[in-house]
Amino acid sequence: MEEENFPVHIAIIMDGNRRWARKKMLPVKLGHKQGAETLKKIVRYANKIGLKYISVYAFSTENWKRSEEEVNDLMFLLESYLDDFAKEADTENIVIKVIGRREELSERLLDKIDKTVERTKDNTGTVFSIALNYGGRDEIVHSVKEISKKVLDGTVKVEDIDEKMISENLYTNYMPDPDLLIRTSGEIRTSNFMPWQIVYSEYLFVEKLWPDFEESDLDDAIKEYQKRNRKFGAK
Repeated sequence: MEEENFPVHIAIIMDGNRRWARKKMLPVKLGHKQGAETLKKIVRYANKIGLKYISVYAFSTENWKRSEEEVNDLMFLLESYLDDFAKEADTENIVIKVIGRREELSERLLDKIDKTVERTKDNTGTVFSIALNYGGRDEIVHSVKEISKKVLDGTVKVEDIDEKMISENLYTNYMPDPDLLIRTSGEIRTSNFMPWQIVYSEYLFVEKLWPDFEESDLDDAIKEYQKRNRKFGAK
């Protein structure tokens, strides 16, 4: 891989856990569990190769429509994941952030999120962001509401609102926009993931299901990214 054309931020839509489980005649929750193990492996590898930011779509605002059993299994898995991986991430110098709406999450899960974020905040390695109860359009609405409050209290003038201000009020205001968006499982859509941030990202749609994704697949994705000529609207 070329050092000078290395992506700063890779975002991943981790798709295919349920299909992976069904193909193997396993319960869906085991597909999600294997997907969580894959995530640990990929984040560790991202840190090893010097990727500054990696963000993943863990649970969308639309995922609440799934069966109560699957949602409960996912929430339990997320709690366990944060408990286990926070310790490992801390020893490996990884920063963990969680973005998305907090309102619908349980107090127990919120407590684990806050402790994880606090524990890893001073680390200096890869910044690993988990999009949890996240929706891209909802995030933009959140930004608009935050700016509206400032207009009402007189700290911001309407004519001062610009793209930079909207970005500064998004959940992702601490990181640059993704250079590369990867989606596994062969689906070709972005599913309301960072619509504001990925307007000039390179997209890569991978056939492999997320639980089967390997470090070598991340290498291949970066090599493919490095072949592309990003123009940002210029000819």
